[in-house]
Amino acid sequence: QGQLVESGGGLVQTGGSLRLSCGATAVIPNLETMAWYRQRPGKQREMVATISSRGSTNYADSVKGRFTISRNNNNDTVYLQMNSLKPRDTATYYCHADSRQGLTVRLYWGQGTQVTVSS
Repeated sequence: QGQLVESGGGLVQTGGSLRLSCGATAVIPNLETMAWYRQRPGKQREMVATISSRGSTNYADSVKGRFTISRNNNNDTVYLQMNSLKPRDTATYYCHADSRQGLTVRLYWGQGTQVTVSS
């Protein structure tokens, strides 16, 4: 069973950019939605962006116009391009995916990658 592994986090100054990547360690059959969530210090985990298997996207209001989610269905990889970063974007970013086969739904989470935006 595949697992999700994120990469690309780091320290960046306000206004800078980062690109997060998330790949599966093995093929995940019937992969549907892939997404990025984040958890800021002292806050609950929140959705950042989602992308369906057909490419439909959805964004949190706080990142619209600055972040772009994309995916490569050939290798079960999802990306998050983050531009114009702000200190409030500082968080641990988690990759999420779900697979569906009949009535069975499986959820996958990555271990998270830290993004720190300095002011």
